[in-house]
Amino acid sequence: MELWDAYDRNGALAGVDLVRGQEIPDGLFHLVVEVIVRHTDGTFLLMLRDRSKPNCPGLYEPGAGGSAMKGEEAKNAAVRELFEETGISMKPEDLRPLYHSIRDASHSIYLGYLCETDMDKEAIILQEGETIGFKWVSPEDFKAAFDAPWFVPFMKPRCKAYLDTL
Repeated sequence: MELWDAYDRNGALAGVDLVRGQEIPDGLFHLVVEVIVRHTDGTFLLMLRDRSKPNCPGLYEPGAGGSAMKGEEAKNAAVRELFEETGISMKPEDLRPLYHSIRDASHSIYLGYLCETDMDKEAIILQEGETIGFKWVSPEDFKAAFDAPWFVPFMKPRCKAYLDTL
């Protein structure tokens, strides 16, 4: 059983536990972290979601992401998800905050970060059940991907301000 902390709309802990897979009560939210990965050569990492995923199976998404566990701070959750889904190891202080967004339909508070790395681009490690492929793309192709039918559709609104800087 995976437990999450419940937050109010303002991001304050609500003092309630949430259980993955159970309905989240109105007025409560869970924390989701997302990490966009940019290589020092300027390219961006796109990860191909496993075809067995309940949401957006077989579509590409930028970097890594997932729900923060009970008691886990956002940047620590981002570091964990990044390592689990890509094999990229970072320190929390090396992540740059990009966005904060609330999605009422999923009862989610999204915190987005940017990770810059100089790792060997072929050293990405896929996580069974989560990812089945990856590719590195130019900044122009990264920006264009957000409008492609093979890309997770919910990401663009959260990433728009960052995409506008590319």
